[in-house]
Amino acid sequence: MKKITWKLMKMLPYRRPLVRCLGKTIVPGLAALFILALALPGGPSDPVDPAKLPPPADQKGLTYEKDIRPIFEQSCLKCHGPEKQKGKLRLDSLAAALKGGDVGKVIEKGNSAKSVLVHFVARLNEDDAMPPKNGGKPLTKDQVGLIRAWIDQGAK
Repeated sequence: MKKITWKLMKMLPYRRPLVRCLGKTIVPGLAALFILALALPGGPSDPVDPAKLPPPADQKGLTYEKDIRPIFEQSCLKCHGPEKQKGKLRLDSLAAALKGGDVGKVIEKGNSAKSVLVHFVARLNEDDAMPPKNGGKPLTKDQVGLIRAWIDQGAK
């Protein structure tokens, strides 16, 4: 394990500043394990199997104001609205939703299967599920399908 840890540490260009900027003295092995953990499967960047997502709704002409905002008001704006923005993500306006948050863009216009927002609200991974268990009412499969159709139609 020491050889692997040291090799990982040697790959870091600035080992000392990294340890100092954390404000604590960290054993180099722990820093390497942390870096290794980030690269392991199971993180939010893992691909989602589109077959497990609820299908997009058949409804056409979907708009944010008329169809999507009411869903977000019911389940999302408590934590992603004008007063509070967890993860720096706001869903209370179309422009803010398209901008994204800490994880980057959460809506891939025209491709709901690759949209992080859909992955989170579909609750395929409990670690990333939105809203969290204590945070609000989970979206129904029909609501997720409506959001998917809206994104596939260009998220307007």
